[in-house]
Amino acid sequence: MNNRIENFENLIKTDYGNIAGIVVLIGSEKVYESYFDGYTAYDTIHVASVTKSIVSALIGIAIDQGFIKSIDQNVLEFFPDYTIKRGEKTIQDITIKNMLTMTAPYKYKSEPYTKVYTSGDWTKAAMDLLGGKDNPGEFKYSTIGIQVLSGILTHATGQSVLHFATDHLFEPLGIEAPASAMIHCKEDYLAFLKNKHVSGWMMDPIGTHTAGWGLALTAMDMAKIGQMYLNQGCWNGRQILSSTWIKDSTQESSRWGDLPYGYLWWIVSNEGLGCYAALGDGGNVIFVNPAKKMVVAIASRFMPRAKDRIELIRTYISPLFEKNQ
Repeated sequence: MNNRIENFENLIKTDYGNIAGIVVLIGSEKVYESYFDGYTAYDTIHVASVTKSIVSALIGIAIDQGFIKSIDQNVLEFFPDYTIKRGEKTIQDITIKNMLTMTAPYKYKSEPYTKVYTSGDWTKAAMDLLGGKDNPGEFKYSTIGIQVLSGILTHATGQSVLHFATDHLFEPLGIEAPASAMIHCKEDYLAFLKNKHVSGWMMDPIGTHTAGWGLALTAMDMAKIGQMYLNQGCWNGRQILSSTWIKDSTQESSRWGDLPYGYLWWIVSNEGLGCYAALGDGGNVIFVNPAKKMVVAIASRFMPRAKDRIELIRTYISPLFEKNQ
């Protein structure tokens, strides 16, 4: 077994050089934890779009707590002071579910990151892009658009997203809550993406935290979230998130080509195992295999076009540690 792990770690160092840490849990027991490229268990990594899946959990908790009635509520219900642009009608039909399943339409061909992230209110800037000529229902992946969910959480709970997450997710799971962080220019943004050591949860100038990116966690933090999902929302005897939400959010609700999508979670089922994952740019992953009671968390530095982590898990990690049980 030691030789097989040594070979596996050599593979990581040679073919997956941007991986910072890997944690594997089976049946809630840690069977593997290792760090690479000078990282340690205490170092946080920008998890990129894994942030989306965590915001999905927060929406579920807000519904469980009664702050939000239903995912079928219209987005506009949470922004009574928002002024709809002249001639815009589609936005009135867009629901929270459209946001969660990436089936909201937008008035852009490519995401205008600079326009939104140099504005004073990122949620309003995202709202201004919602709607247009297309009707809700067609899959359109959007990082900017998901910012609307942070606005909804803030308006519904009366707390910042970070405070709500700290009270209802991070502290119950024993995750050290990140500090709020801000970017003031393009250089700050690029530094957050590319610097080796980063921390915090990004927020806009009015204090609304990001929903589509911008959260930094450790590999073990990610594994805890995966284990909580595997446990049907339960952690140390406490129900953090309803099992109904987890069931609904980790089954197909929409589809991007051949890729099924839940509520900001990707469905990566193979051989009927019901697997699902939170996926972030650079190769950040929270992978859950309910049939095998396995959770794999991979924290990775930013790297364009990083190698497929799901294939790494299926080809190397699952066989390696399943056989050890």
